[in-house]
Amino acid sequence: MRVMVVMVGVVQATAFYGVNLKHKNKEHRNAYATVYMGTPRDYEFYVATRVLIRSLIRLQVDADLIVIASLDVPLLWLRALEEEEEDGAKVLRVENVNDPYKGQQRFKLTLNKLYAWRLVDYDGVVMLDADNLFLHKTDELFQYGQFCAPSLEVFKDMTHQLETGKANPDGADQGFTGAYFPDLLDQPKFYPHLNGTTLDGHYRLPMGYQMDASYYYLKLGWRVPCAPNSVITFPGAPWLKPWYWWSWPVLSLGIQWHENRRQTLGYAAEMPIVMIPSVIFLGITTMTRLARPSISKLCYRNTDKSSSLMQTGLKFIAIWSIIAAYIVPFAIIPRTIHPLVGWTLYFLGSVTLSSVAINSFLLPVVPILVPLIGVLGSLLVIACPWYPYGVTRALAVFGYAFCYALIAWGSMVKVTARLQVSLEKRTNFPKVG
Repeated sequence: MRVMVVMVGVVQATAFYGVNLKHKNKEHRNAYATVYMGTPRDYEFYVATRVLIRSLIRLQVDADLIVIASLDVPLLWLRALEEEEEDGAKVLRVENVNDPYKGQQRFKLTLNKLYAWRLVDYDGVVMLDADNLFLHKTDELFQYGQFCAPSLEVFKDMTHQLETGKANPDGADQGFTGAYFPDLLDQPKFYPHLNGTTLDGHYRLPMGYQMDASYYYLKLGWRVPCAPNSVITFPGAPWLKPWYWWSWPVLSLGIQWHENRRQTLGYAAEMPIVMIPSVIFLGITTMTRLARPSISKLCYRNTDKSSSLMQTGLKFIAIWSIIAAYIVPFAIIPRTIHPLVGWTLYFLGSVTLSSVAINSFLLPVVPILVPLIGVLGSLLVIACPWYPYGVTRALAVFGYAFCYALIAWGSMVKVTARLQVSLEKRTNFPKVG
């Protein structure tokens, strides 16, 4: 369940594995909570968490905002969350739940979400993922009633089940909670009372509260009849989360997440970092332009000797310099900037680095830029707004890829042939250093 609702009774606050959870300045009876897990991509999840918090504040939710952070998270990001007055989040640091499924899971430390059963200062808790995108206010979820009778006893029993190695289909939190509460799918759907009273019993959330983004791509639109269309989730590959600039337009909804960020958190903190690759690319372009008449002399020099090994090495360097022109920009451009800025910098960087290869090895311009033209064409094909269904778009992409593959092969043959002719005709060799 991408959105997990936990209703807990008000009992005495205790500790999470020795970490005191007595909340400071508790302002509401209920809370929205998310888990911040320490990973090599801490900054990306820091941005995602702040956007989630800001979007809830913008919707004026009537609940506290809690960030359950593992001890792996750098203090730098936690202090930023705590000290940012506009966020208003309460950060709780916890030890990682002992995970017996490390060998089979895709996502690290997801079982820390079980700490939601220990937020006993609140009447109700709505547990969120950092990639949730809220379209509407969802405070009616606090009428949910019981969620399989959660309590401190349930949390202790859960940890005991983990210690005994309870079966888990996916090795993550969703598989464990689904196995722990096996009858959830048999429960009636949750529909809140108009008078705001809390429901009794167990319920399952309608799809409108957990709209999987993959459903959108089937018909390129939301057609979810169950409950209000309130929350979008982005499951799938970790490197295609909506905050990465390259995820759009492959994932069309990514631009909606960035629009939400623009309206809440903004991009001011990253603009100075964006200037660094821009200056680097423009500097390389200027230097290449000024040195164009003699730049090939840095890679070639005339000699009376002939060596097939040297020719092979020069060809290898030339080909890899072309490949690097399309890979290096991904490593330089900040990952969480707006897609339009990210793709603009990517094209600028690729053209810049390709020009270095073109002028250094005296290669033809158009065949070298064919991959970049192909990338631009694929983005236009994918981003076209007039497809009636996702299948139509997929067929268009496959058709374009087939046609482009023929052009790409022809350009590659032309580049290698041109390089070979140049080597044989001029008997040139690379200059060491």
